[in-house]
Amino acid sequence: MLELTDTATEVIRTIVDNSEMPAGSGLRVAGPNDGQEGLTISTANTPHEGDQVVESEGARVFVEPTAAVMLGDSALDARIDDDGAVQFMLTTPGSGRG
Repeated sequence: MLELTDTATEVIRTIVDNSEMPAGSGLRVAGPNDGQEGLTISTANTPHEGDQVVESEGARVFVEPTAAVMLGDSALDARIDDDGAVQFMLTTPGSGRG
């Protein structure tokens, strides 16, 4: 199951707080759809039916079933560049990041 690094946890909480979303909101990771490749990340008020819910210190991530299979036992990490843009990446759990 997906894990969240400390940095990803902080970034997710900030995104949700700054979006003024309702309590319990989070990010949703979805698998490929309509011919696109890769995963998509978006904000969501609630998980969709069948989503796995990953929580860490108040940060919530809803993982769509296809995405859950693709992610396996990865860890979601985040980086913020000098311009404030967020980049999410996958790492191996326990790799020392976050």
